[in-house]
Amino acid sequence: MRNLVLVGIILATAFSRLIPHPPNFTPLIAVALLGGATLHKKYLAFGIPVLAMFIADMVLGFHQTMIWGYSAMMLIAFLGMGFKQNKSMVNIGIQSVIGSLVFYLISNFGVWMTGMMYPKTVSGLGACYVAGLPFLTNTLASTVLYSAVLFGGLALLEKSIPQLQTESIHS
Repeated sequence: MRNLVLVGIILATAFSRLIPHPPNFTPLIAVALLGGATLHKKYLAFGIPVLAMFIADMVLGFHQTMIWGYSAMMLIAFLGMGFKQNKSMVNIGIQSVIGSLVFYLISNFGVWMTGMMYPKTVSGLGACYVAGLPFLTNTLASTVLYSAVLFGGLALLEKSIPQLQTESIHS
């Protein structure tokens, strides 16, 4: 039951990417952290956030940097696995910042690698990262906000529905 609830929360939250929002103000990084921290089956922890992104991309349109975004989400889910046993507010906050930075670094590297906007030089890569800084602000803000809502909401659900508190690692 726990995995079903978690997958439902992750998919519903990730699909909010389809509604109008400020640039880079989405729950995707928080979703990947939640998946990594709460889903015991690795294929679900990695696969559900990427599947949600892929389905949204089917609606929004495919692009050259998709693989970079998906790779970033899988790395962020892996980071989330690192604090399965200690989901304190401090750890969630730290992971939100780290996850946002990971996404910024990987996705902007992908823009530089696959696009024609920046020369394939160190200064071109630097220019790409500088151009991405305004988006990083929204990424950080949304990840911290959505992480607080998702992890806090899950904690409230677990308090209200005892069956969600624990589940066998093999279930």
